Amino acid sequence: MKSHAKVVVVGGGCVGASILYGLTEHGCTDAVMLERTTLTSGSTWHAAGLLVTFVRSHNVSKMTMETIRIYTEVEEKMGTSVGLRKVGQLRVANTEKRWDEFQSYISIAEAAGVPCRLLTPEEIAEVHPLLNQSPDIRGGILHTEDGYVNPADITMALAKLARDAGAKVYQNTEAQAYEKLDNGHWKVTTNQGEITCEHLIFATGNYARENARRVGLDLPCIPIVHQYWTTETVPLLKERRAEGLPEFPILRDEDYGAYLREDVGGIQFGPYEFTKDLKLFAEDRVPPDFGADLLPEDFDAVETQWERAIERVPTLGEVGIKANTRGPFQMTPDELPLAGPAPGHQNLWLAEGMPGGILWGGTVGNRLAKWIVDGDPGMDMSELDPRRFSDYASKRWTMDKVRETWGTHMDAHIPGEDFPDARPMKTMGSYDLLTAHGAVWTSFNGYEFPRWFAKSPAEAIPEHSFRRTNHMERVQEEVRTTREEAGFIEMSPMTKFTVRGPGAAAWLDSLMANKLPKVGRMTLSLMLNDKGGMDAEYTIVRYAEDDFYLISTPNWRAYNWDQLQRLLPTDGSVIMEDISEQLGVIALAGPKAREILQPLTDNDLSNAAFPWLSAQMGEVGYAKGVHLLRVSYTGELGWELHHPVGYNRHLVDLLLKAGVKPFGLEALESMRLEKSYRAINREICKDLTPYEASLDRFVVTEGRDFIGKAALVKQKQQNTYSQLVTLKLPFCDTSVMFDEGVYADGELIGRVTSGGFSYYCNHDIAMALVPQDKAAPGTKMQVLVHNEMRDAEVIDVCAIDPTSARARA
Repeated sequence: MKSHAKVVVVGGGCVGASILYGLTEHGCTDAVMLERTTLTSGSTWHAAGLLVTFVRSHNVSKMTMETIRIYTEVEEKMGTSVGLRKVGQLRVANTEKRWDEFQSYISIAEAAGVPCRLLTPEEIAEVHPLLNQSPDIRGGILHTEDGYVNPADITMALAKLARDAGAKVYQNTEAQAYEKLDNGHWKVTTNQGEITCEHLIFATGNYARENARRVGLDLPCIPIVHQYWTTETVPLLKERRAEGLPEFPILRDEDYGAYLREDVGGIQFGPYEFTKDLKLFAEDRVPPDFGADLLPEDFDAVETQWERAIERVPTLGEVGIKANTRGPFQMTPDELPLAGPAPGHQNLWLAEGMPGGILWGGTVGNRLAKWIVDGDPGMDMSELDPRRFSDYASKRWTMDKVRETWGTHMDAHIPGEDFPDARPMKTMGSYDLLTAHGAVWTSFNGYEFPRWFAKSPAEAIPEHSFRRTNHMERVQEEVRTTREEAGFIEMSPMTKFTVRGPGAAAWLDSLMANKLPKVGRMTLSLMLNDKGGMDAEYTIVRYAEDDFYLISTPNWRAYNWDQLQRLLPTDGSVIMEDISEQLGVIALAGPKAREILQPLTDNDLSNAAFPWLSAQMGEVGYAKGVHLLRVSYTGELGWELHHPVGYNRHLVDLLLKAGVKPFGLEALESMRLEKSYRAINREICKDLTPYEASLDRFVVTEGRDFIGKAALVKQKQQNTYSQLVTLKLPFCDTSVMFDEGVYADGELIGRVTSGGFSYYCNHDIAMALVPQDKAAPGTKMQVLVHNEMRDAEVIDVCAIDPTSARARA
């Protein structure tokens, strides 16, 4: 075995082989893969090999399509089949909710370049005549590029091409320990000796948790046990094959909660276990004697799915069962991989928690390789970033959420819907008080966060739909009360860091695209990557020349902390502290905010003494040590009260007794859209620059240097980038959401980044990326919303108060 390599990949399944192949494709041939037994001996060998592109996300859609493209290229390079079959995938909708999901999704697919089309019930009968027709069928969706691949064949092909390019594969070589060396490299101890490397990648499948513990990581992933059955030969399918007819597309029908696909003349039946029937595997450690093994079949866990499937596809029950395949594979709480930099470690990369390593292997291998070689993955990988989970993701929480996520895999899903398992976990002192006032909760970074408020606790029932819901009246009341009087929102999960020390100002100035604020003031600052994309957004408060307070989004606390820690000066001149758990946040907003807050504090809240975008320390009620920040994400006059957590209930109680009405996340989202305020991972994301997001006012390039400046200067000179605009659309029974396509004269010209119903303006608002020649106010275009082209018009700045006169009042 070699003693040193630039990159070492641990794990010889499809994901590990894809990474090795990706590295050689990007010019890194000094790469090694270590496999504890033999290639494909983990989850890969018993995988079904499905290639599925149905997902409501622009970037994830592109990633799944990329896997299919890579496997197609690999097969062409090999000159032999790897079992790739693009037979298509047909999904059937039997309920309004599922049909709404398909109609809402079709625009996302078109904008992301995913080939698919909606089908009528009659067309479904033509495409898949084995399916019993039912009056319940509303329609279907056919993904023409979907299909499957032979897991072992594609893995072996990837490994061979990587070896042919110069990479090394060592089988029967178990990684047993890892050590970070003084030069930043890693030493890997194996049963065959030691090897050092610059970059270390974990792709260990079912061993992810126990392997990661060797470097102090507790990964939020747990293997689940999944199974499928294969029937004996079906005469009809055998006849079709003899006639040279194509395979039927893979068939998914929510009525039976499974997929059906042809398998060498038989039918493969792959049911999805309900939450109550789902079994987990190796929560702490894979049994030492478990290798390329299968588990005993568990028909009881899927008996209901089988009976329903036979009713819908009678052919399935006309032949015998030939084989059962049941084994473990990794799952995460949100059914997305953990792919990217390992938190807290330099040059350690994760490719773990793969809910389908065959589907994810190609794209994760390519993107991680590009990230390592070029310093950038080439697209925004935030949805897969391991740092999207903070330290709240305990083992038992992960186990319960994994059961829930996989157990509802076949359900129709509405973006933003909440799931109840493993909740509530983390709450603030005001939780019970707000619950008594009718709070309906969602969660951010493990904390409960108010979504909207019902009239009473008895009516506080979560409600999710693609269409107008009863609780929208309550949200509209929250918005109108806040805009016309005042309201408050409990938003304690916000990320909060302090940055202090003699080098603090110079360090932050080298990171942020905006100038630092003066003492006593605050500013919005964007932290960019080398390509000018927006890695993070911070509200920066300056209390002294070398004393700063940074606030950011709740869900990216672990990511923000890790990114800043990697860039800290090594001389100790900057001290950073995460105080997110120490301070709560209550935001008071509305034209009456000053008259409500003034009697509760000794701070002079007049405009002269406390101007917009300034900050002071003070007391509010009995609470000492409160940061009063004059800023509001609603666009109204307002203050955020950042307070020691022990005062949280007291401050909420003060506001309620003063007659202030609480509002929730849905109202806040509507108000930020009305102000065209950008949101993290929508308009502020890693593959958009401030210029593309129309945030030029938060960039100061003259007389200073910062990360990403060179890329911004170059982009400004070229002036060929798309631009973010705000669109006004009519409100129908369904609303624009995110990632829908934008069209001009029938041609796709851009996509929506976020949108929704404006409760104050009574129409839809969307922010969208379009060419600069389409960005002028008054420009007309269309957005494909819920399979319907809707007229849209570019508006100037925002829908409400474009000069921010209300906030400055």
